[in-house]
Amino acid sequence: MTATAPAPADGAPAPAAPPGSSPWQLARRELRRRPAVRVSLAVVVLFVLMAVAAPWLGALGGWSPDEFDKSAVDPYLGGLPLGSFGGISPEHWLGVEPVTGRDLFSRVVHGAQVSLMIAFLATVIVVVAGTAAGIAAGYFGGRTDAVLSRLMDLTMSFPSLIFMIAMLSVAKDVNRIVLMTAVIGLFGWPGVARVVRGQTLSLKHREYVDAARVGGSGAWRILTRDILPGVSGPVIAYTTLLIPGMISTEAALSYLGVGVRPPTPSWGQMIAESVAFYETDPMYFVIPSTFLFLAVLAFTLLGDALRDILDPRGGRT
Repeated sequence: MTATAPAPADGAPAPAAPPGSSPWQLARRELRRRPAVRVSLAVVVLFVLMAVAAPWLGALGGWSPDEFDKSAVDPYLGGLPLGSFGGISPEHWLGVEPVTGRDLFSRVVHGAQVSLMIAFLATVIVVVAGTAAGIAAGYFGGRTDAVLSRLMDLTMSFPSLIFMIAMLSVAKDVNRIVLMTAVIGLFGWPGVARVVRGQTLSLKHREYVDAARVGGSGAWRILTRDILPGVSGPVIAYTTLLIPGMISTEAALSYLGVGVRPPTPSWGQMIAESVAFYETDPMYFVIPSTFLFLAVLAFTLLGDALRDILDPRGGRT
């Protein structure tokens, strides 16, 4: 009978991967090795499913996010929810909003849809623009590299938060979700571009790239067939780490009153509105804050694990 080698403890260095393993194969192997990563992935999947199924979940709870239930609040106590823990009951699974009586479960799941939609779309813009700029700067070099590098420096030195607040405050009659996605994505791409540029510089003189160039392959074919697969690992890891920052940015802008506008629900907006009731109805503050905290934490832990797997040199301090 052959003895089975014990599995390494959580957080220990991963065993050497078989040659030719793809980034996704490496990620799956690490998920099986680390219980904490599996838990983070499960939480991420749960939030994504909750966001996708928000209309059906709201209907399952029996309330729309904008529907008032005056019978669930006490008009003689300033509109505070009736019952314990913010009005939690079989009719309202997470309680109700003070004064209006709107169902918190429905508003939280629809808020997840808004927050994750903005975070994912902004991340797509950042990753696509950053990867394209980084590959172009690293591969072509010269004037192309100089122009793109200076544009990266200019964008990263710009006071992005002040600009976001100013632009979102001035723009009145526009789709807030589209505008927030574009504005958040506008300032995020240089970080990805710098990572990809460094990887491209190390790849463009590899033997297989020189062989493709000598064999008559054009720049587009080399970039898409040889360079892009080589930078995919760090890009995947960086993408996962971008999402929690995007969620936090959307929540912060909505908290400041320049993000998603009522009656569209948002976690940041709900937290801002709950400040006035934190002494009399603390559950109104706790519930959206907990969902925001768990979403950011799960994406961060998953992103850290993917960075350790796919870009170990980039994760070293």
